[in-house]
Amino acid sequence: MSKYSDYSDQKLIALLNQSFEPAFNEIYDRYWPGVFLIARNRLKDDLEAKEVVQDIFCNFWRKRALVQVEKSLITYFSVAVKYEVINRFVKKRRENIFIEQFSQNSPIKDSSTQETIYFNELEQNLMDSILLLPERCQLVFRLKFEKDYSQKRIAEELNISEKTVEAHLAKARKHIRTGLGSSLSFYILMCLS
Repeated sequence: MSKYSDYSDQKLIALLNQSFEPAFNEIYDRYWPGVFLIARNRLKDDLEAKEVVQDIFCNFWRKRALVQVEKSLITYFSVAVKYEVINRFVKKRRENIFIEQFSQNSPIKDSSTQETIYFNELEQNLMDSILLLPERCQLVFRLKFEKDYSQKRIAEELNISEKTVEAHLAKARKHIRTGLGSSLSFYILMCLS
């Protein structure tokens, strides 16, 4: 049991505003399970729910100096989940519309060849993107996705906290999404030229 477990949410937030990391850790430990359940109930997907919760807590830490909670932290996090889920649905819908429109106008008719070329290009870009990650971040990512280690096992193996593992994974996912997004744009430009 943490020595901060008896602190009220308001006291923890006041400490968080001063970048006091143990206050964030207590809030994280206290609210992660509930926030995850809310996200999972909305998304019906454990992995995506974990990503949503990870993003929310990363943003919460990033904006720690500005955090103001009028009602309760669970209300704050519930609203954050709602907006994050909406943003993901909107993004997926836009992507689906774009892919549908692109596939109707694509000059390439042999979809198996197109898919193979596209897949190979994306795979190469993924590998290149992973290699551009900082060494420690790259190691955490490879342990998670190539060796299927749990975050706890990674933390133990590298002698770092689970929060640090989560931060590395979030950074890697963001970096890779950005890298794959540019390769998708490059692919589209090549097909349209």
